[in-house]
Amino acid sequence: MRRSTWPGAALLLSLSLLTACGGPAAQPQETPSGASASATATPTTTETASVPATPVATTSAPASASWTTYTTAAGDLAFDLPSTWSISDPAGELAEGGGAFAEVTSEDGRLLATLRTNMATGSTCMEKYPYSVLESQDLPQLAQYGTVPRYTFETRGNSTSPGPPETPAAAYGITTAPLPEGDSACYMFHFFNWPPNAATFGAFYNPELNLTPGDPSLPYLEKAKLYAATPEYADIKRMITSLRPAG
Repeated sequence: MRRSTWPGAALLLSLSLLTACGGPAAQPQETPSGASASATATPTTTETASVPATPVATTSAPASASWTTYTTAAGDLAFDLPSTWSISDPAGELAEGGGAFAEVTSEDGRLLATLRTNMATGSTCMEKYPYSVLESQDLPQLAQYGTVPRYTFETRGNSTSPGPPETPAAAYGITTAPLPEGDSACYMFHFFNWPPNAATFGAFYNPELNLTPGDPSLPYLEKAKLYAATPEYADIKRMITSLRPAG
């Protein structure tokens, strides 16, 4: 399977202390063609005063017609994905402590998202940056301890003020962090509560892996906003927001 050497591809996991990984991934199981995998919450699109007021275009329907359902080896979580995409479990010898570790790749082998559970996390806000929230949607099916996580696609930095140095400045995934307020925000922290501690499901936007239309020489953040209007991104969002307790 082809993997990108882009340095940001592994940074999502580097924000945490990895305690354990899951066993072999189960094979996706077919669901009826056209079955809905979307979360029931109504998505919203938001932009802050730190970015242009022009709304980001979104697609009205996913590109993939045939979907399957994947259930983690531990049997605690499930999500839907296009039938042409694949799931691998790279946990290997790290599976001793339990948990799930699944990489979702496109039909041509591009890594689009990673699901991982049983993670110990922590963050400190050292500096704030201009930001934009391209999409935000509550996921009540994953609520834990009275906290409802949300799906988000967000960025840090803008054309006049860069984001965090040497790290990707756009990411999509599930988080328990509240929506940013004001004209600046801490770095992106895409983790959510899931027994026994925390989990992550998403990825940094990577123009080498996320197929994006337009001029390849466009700035990174402009590419991220264009990607939010693609059918591929619509499928990724539908997949991630379908995550739910299995059974």
